[in-house]
Amino acid sequence: MERSRVFSGAPWEKEVGYCRAVKVGNQIFVSGTAPMINGNVAASGDAYGQAKRCFEIITEALAKLDCPLSAVVRTRMFVTDMSRWREFGKAHAEFFGEHPPATSMLEVKALIDPAMLIEVDVDAIMSF
Repeated sequence: MERSRVFSGAPWEKEVGYCRAVKVGNQIFVSGTAPMINGNVAASGDAYGQAKRCFEIITEALAKLDCPLSAVVRTRMFVTDMSRWREFGKAHAEFFGEHPPATSMLEVKALIDPAMLIEVDVDAIMSF
């Protein structure tokens, strides 16, 4: 089965040995995506802004695999402060509201950088 990979250039990809997204057949899996811009955490302290940045990066990775957001069937949001769920959720709804996927929002103790409030991964299934 054919595989395609997309890399974002994040410093952790090479060090940890992963890619931003991989397409296998009609399925696409997007790695945990942090709110990075130019090597720095975007939107410091802004839960909505960080979530929006994660979804922008995810959208770009999917586009490189010719996959629309409407093909996303599952999202997982790993957040460091569940009390800010509405802010994270607002960004999620802006990107996926027209084609809502199954989702989870899970509070975690920490992410790779203490300034990160959210990390998101997604799964998509494209029609043939």
